[in-house]
Amino acid sequence: MIGGVIDRARCEVRNEYYLAATLADDRLIGFARLALGGVEAAKLGYAIHADHWGNGYASEAARSLVNFGFAELGLHRITAAIGPDSLASVAVAGKVGMEYEGRLRDHVFTNGGWRDSLLYSIINPRQATAL
Repeated sequence: MIGGVIDRARCEVRNEYYLAATLADDRLIGFARLALGGVEAAKLGYAIHADHWGNGYASEAARSLVNFGFAELGLHRITAAIGPDSLASVAVAGKVGMEYEGRLRDHVFTNGGWRDSLLYSIINPRQATAL
C-alpha cells in the first residue's frame, strides 16, 4: 500500500493526498486520505491501528487534511462515508466539523455483502453560502 501511495504522490496531476499517522518513534500506526473528485470536492478517509484507538490520532490526522484541503487545495466541500456501526469514525467526523447529511443505502460491497454508509460533510467556511 505504501509503495502505491508514494507512486501516486509522484504523479504530475495528483488526485489524492495521504498523511501518515506515526508515533514519536516514527512507527506507522495509520493514515488519513483525501481523494479529489468532482469540482472542488474530496472524500476523506482515515484508519488507525486498533492498538491506538481512543488517543485522538484519527481526529488529528483528519483535521490536518481538512485544513489542508481548504487552505492549500481550495476545496469547497469534503465528505466522508462512514459505516453505520463505526461510532468512533462518526465521532471523528463531528470533531472536524462535519455534519450528517443522510444514509446511502447499499453503498459499499464489503465482506460478501452490501453495507449502508452514513454521509457526513463539511463546507469550506470561507465559501459557505447562507440559506
